[in-house]
Amino acid sequence: MPRYLLALDQGTTSSRAILFDRGGNIVSCSQREFGQIFPRPGWVEHDASEIWSSQVGVASETMARAGVRPGDIAALGIANQRETTILWDRRTGQPIHHAVVWQDRRTAATCEELTRDGHAPTFQDKTGLVVDPYFSGTKLRWLLDHVPGARARAERGELAFGTVDSWLLWKLTGGRVHATDVTNAARTLLFNIHTLAWDDELLGLLGIPRALLPEVRSSSEIYGHTDPDTFGHAIPIAGMAGDQHAATFGQAALERGMAKNTYGTGCFLLLNLGGEPLPSRHRLLTTVAWQIGDRVDYAFEGSVFVAGAVIQWLRDGLRFFRTADESEALAASVADSAGVYLVPAFVGLGAPYWDSHARGTMVGLTRGTGPAHITRAALEAVACQSAEVLAAMRLDSGLPLAELRVDGGACRNNLLMQIQADLLGVPVVRPRITETTALGAACLAGLAVGYWEDIGEIARQWQADRRFDPAISADERESRMDGWKRAVARSRNWAVPVSGTTGTSETTGTTDTTGTSGTTGD
Repeated sequence: MPRYLLALDQGTTSSRAILFDRGGNIVSCSQREFGQIFPRPGWVEHDASEIWSSQVGVASETMARAGVRPGDIAALGIANQRETTILWDRRTGQPIHHAVVWQDRRTAATCEELTRDGHAPTFQDKTGLVVDPYFSGTKLRWLLDHVPGARARAERGELAFGTVDSWLLWKLTGGRVHATDVTNAARTLLFNIHTLAWDDELLGLLGIPRALLPEVRSSSEIYGHTDPDTFGHAIPIAGMAGDQHAATFGQAALERGMAKNTYGTGCFLLLNLGGEPLPSRHRLLTTVAWQIGDRVDYAFEGSVFVAGAVIQWLRDGLRFFRTADESEALAASVADSAGVYLVPAFVGLGAPYWDSHARGTMVGLTRGTGPAHITRAALEAVACQSAEVLAAMRLDSGLPLAELRVDGGACRNNLLMQIQADLLGVPVVRPRITETTALGAACLAGLAVGYWEDIGEIARQWQADRRFDPAISADERESRMDGWKRAVARSRNWAVPVSGTTGTSETTGTTDTTGTSGTTGD
């Protein structure tokens, strides 16, 4: 058996490749940022060709740094930013438009129309998702309607649709394999999570030709092999999952009731539900956690659109500090936020509100407010948003939460992690290896080729680095969350035109939601 596993971690702001050994240890790592495109307020795009070139570049660089030959790699796994939508020419393999990124809000009006027409319950019942611009379905419809000739070409079978995993798989195999896994399919608004198949009714509601769609496969199997011309040797591609699902797997949150939170561009919380896809009463998402063989596990997910990105805004927009890491010391220089609440709804609010018209708001300012108070309020905002999501998960699942496992670049901020534990009332646990997204992709690939014996062997490798225990009273916790909810109420429905004025639209607002501190978000 070859000695290593290679994980491709394709994120919102950068492409990374990490080489792991049998103990789950990092042998080599390489990362490359790529361009963020903001054509209009609220619109976010990527150059899919740049995603490909950056990803294959860092993979080659990672192997070269370690002196590892492609033949030494047992399998390759892919974890990817989810929902980002790519449409390409099957013959040339070239995109016909920029990728429309998960953060993009251009289809808010389409989502509102679908909801007004009474279709939201159908989508939720079948997909576990809410009708929101976040997901791929309305983005794909926009591309078909706005790229000249796209719809006719799609119906003739000339075009292929995919999320980033499909795009990378297509390119890695030299156009031989057009497939996705269940976790990415489950984020499109087109996939029935109960039948595990593309749904004709949903395709009809969104006007999506079936000929566009990739084959849906499990999260751990051999999908194909890399084209020998890419790395000089054919490597099995054997694991694929959306980044948050991969991170949950890499965190070894493999049992029902276990939860993780990734602190990246946004926050993404998943609670393992086991084999039962429970419905949510509090506007959480029900999603496929992963499929291994015939076993399918489900999860509740809550998405916080802006988390680490608010620290980047303080760094680059307000210039409070030079590096994201400096935010911890600045926030710790004051005892509290002095009554300041910052709601970073720069592109609306995710779970449990799903308000596309909410906008960033700061309340409680006085003459004594300074950069330290605002920075601390920003850290508290990240923790408050996550605490609201986890409260909804507890109510919907009826499952007790013993601890929260954390990862992502911002989990290195000890003050943020302590604030999170305080607001949750349960311990927050940071693992020894925080590159859990890449590790999860590697583990899924390794399972498919027999690199590890079973899931239990993977679970036994997980180790904690630091545990943060709650340090405030229940009354103080409730008081802080009440203040947060009052601030959120003032941020909602802001970007709605006022009758008789020019007003604003759903595309108003800050669009620079790239990551911070090396994290990649969704």
